[in-house]
Amino acid sequence: MSAKRVVLGVSGGIAAFKAAAIASRLVQANHHVSVVMSESALRFIGPATFTALCGQAPVLDAFDSRYPLGPHIELASNCDLLLIAPATARLLASCSLGLADDLLATLYLNVECPVVFAPAMSTPMWEKAAVQRHISQLRSDGCHFVGPASGWLSCRRQGLGRMEEPDAILSACREWLI
Repeated sequence: MSAKRVVLGVSGGIAAFKAAAIASRLVQANHHVSVVMSESALRFIGPATFTALCGQAPVLDAFDSRYPLGPHIELASNCDLLLIAPATARLLASCSLGLADDLLATLYLNVECPVVFAPAMSTPMWEKAAVQRHISQLRSDGCHFVGPASGWLSCRRQGLGRMEEPDAILSACREWLI
């Protein structure tokens, strides 16, 4: 298996903690992993976690000085896979509508590689017609989805909307990682 360049997008939601396991497993498989965190993701998991796991600090800002051309340009260049886990309803809407309203959505608009979303949200949000329209549009645009699964949700209810487990997500991404 040759090393791939993976950008792991982490949007805000309690499932963000699972992104650390995804990053760790990708690095252990010798892939080059760059993490991009939304502002709301920072409320659920700290950047130090991804720095330790990936050997470089995550990108938090569209004006990160490490990327003179802009991270949405430089990270998209030679990227083999954009994996967004968790993918919140807000991020799915931004991507579906083509809104460059934050770094992750702007990066999505600029990548030319496969894009995989791992949604995570409450059951009522997942079942909302607007969310399903955005998912349908993204699928029509060629994006791929893993999950969500049914199970215990952070709202202390059971239902559909739980982000798939890291191993299931990585298994679904296998074809782009070999």
